Amino acid sequence: MKSREVHLQSRPQGIPKENNFVLTEATLPNVGKGEFLVRNEWFSVDPYMRGRMREGESYVEPFELNQPMEGGCLGKVESSNNPDFQEGDYVLGNQGWRECWISDGEGVMKIDSSAAPPQAYLSVLGMTGMTAYVGLTQVGNLQDGERVFVSAASGAVGSIVCQIAKAKGCFVIGSAGSTGKIAWLKENAGVDKAFNYHETNNISQEIAELSPDGIDLYFDNVGGDHLQGAIDNMNDRGRIVCCGMISTYNEQDPEPGPNNLFKIIGKRIRMEGFIVRDHMDLKDEFVKAMQSWIQSDQIVWKETITEGLENAPQAFINLLSGEKLGKALVKV
Repeated sequence: MKSREVHLQSRPQGIPKENNFVLTEATLPNVGKGEFLVRNEWFSVDPYMRGRMREGESYVEPFELNQPMEGGCLGKVESSNNPDFQEGDYVLGNQGWRECWISDGEGVMKIDSSAAPPQAYLSVLGMTGMTAYVGLTQVGNLQDGERVFVSAASGAVGSIVCQIAKAKGCFVIGSAGSTGKIAWLKENAGVDKAFNYHETNNISQEIAELSPDGIDLYFDNVGGDHLQGAIDNMNDRGRIVCCGMISTYNEQDPEPGPNNLFKIIGKRIRMEGFIVRDHMDLKDEFVKAMQSWIQSDQIVWKETITEGLENAPQAFINLLSGEKLGKALVKV
């Protein structure tokens, strides 16, 4: 059968452009013994994918040119020769950016589509939500009632971070890039204070005014001036959780880092990066906690949905330019 798929045909220099991608058609083999065919309904576009578009050493292999790209996806089993996966089952995999794929079951997980909208397993109940949970509870060792600052707070991970912190009784401030996003953070995500980073020339001063008692934990999705501002306002023995640094992803020659790193010493700050896949032993704990928060209306989530596989490259470009709220998804 035929299946359309998106390839990376050239490595972006700076901000990705649509001509870095190409939509093509592949012929899939017949479904073999122990295999099954999945037709994707949804897939995720994520900031980390920008790093995979470069050559060079990283924590994940770069995308190959002229091969189908990968990413979290959710689809329905269309035909099966595998007794563990039946026709009609919803499954999670990593074969995004395409219409159909064949698997023997390795790395694929069935989901209960009656428990939540299926695409929620690509966001709040999936790796996105788990990234927020692991970063806060394990890496950041969040304590009830602490003061928390979250950059890119309206994003897929940041918005969940804010709400987990609020569920634990914390004072939360966040940054975002538009008036609409600030309103959503206050009215829907329940943050205490929020600011538009496009409307300030001094992030450190902004944080100080919104949280005069300092910051105990900073969840960093941005780096750059946000990281510098957070360090200025960290309390003694505060923690910085490094999840992403989107301010540098499109830079060919990234700017030097914060010039106040010496404060890490005097304030005894602990700063740690993490990869969520190193913590998969916490998956059951995460799902149980997240389902409880959802049922008690302590967690809400937002999706920015792009229709059509052919529009996936633009969805990714929009993601990097900040033109989305919550989780960016493509509906195939």
